[in-house]
Amino acid sequence: MSPFLVYTIPGSPYGRAVLATLIEKDAPCRVVAVPPESIRKEPHISRHPFGRVPVLEHDGFVLYETQAMVRYVDRAVPGKPLTPQDIRAAARMDQIMNISDWYLFHGVNSVIGFQRIVGPRVLSLSPDEAAIAAAKPKAHKVFRELERLLGTNEFLAGSQLSLADMMAVTQLDLLSETPEWAALTAETPNLVSWLARMNARKSLKETTWEKVNLLARAA
Repeated sequence: MSPFLVYTIPGSPYGRAVLATLIEKDAPCRVVAVPPESIRKEPHISRHPFGRVPVLEHDGFVLYETQAMVRYVDRAVPGKPLTPQDIRAAARMDQIMNISDWYLFHGVNSVIGFQRIVGPRVLSLSPDEAAIAAAKPKAHKVFRELERLLGTNEFLAGSQLSLADMMAVTQLDLLSETPEWAALTAETPNLVSWLARMNARKSLKETTWEKVNLLARAA
């Protein structure tokens, strides 16, 4: 199988989700770093007309939107499926993937993770403490709901690793590096244990910010 190219900014949780999915599927892949200042310029704007990352390229087929990318990888690469066959487990997977996009990222990681980690590290920005404080109530709500949906299951959609885990884990792992993490997870012990189990997987160990930087340089 020809390699998948992942255009991303090292440190992007969405780019990491695609790379981790490729590793879970044992698919060959390469990282192409996109400088933050060039995402709305050529050649990247031709890959992604909205000027975002990541973008996936495979045998000349170019795709953006992370959910579409991880679903494509799961369908295109034979082997262990990351989509449950049980229709209710699959529906739960779909639900949690959307929670990750619309509630965990938007208004939570896009604020707390950006203000604490991405902005200072990538753009040399100082954290906006007021914005962080305003995001905390939504963060608590999202964390409590993920804890409820996880319950005592091994994975977010049940007993099987799924695309829901791949989408949520990279968002939560970035948030775990913030000083807000301990307070946000004080009432979600199962979610904390799930994150530890996920971070022990090869796919997460090989897609840390530092590892993706190295992969991009080697490409």
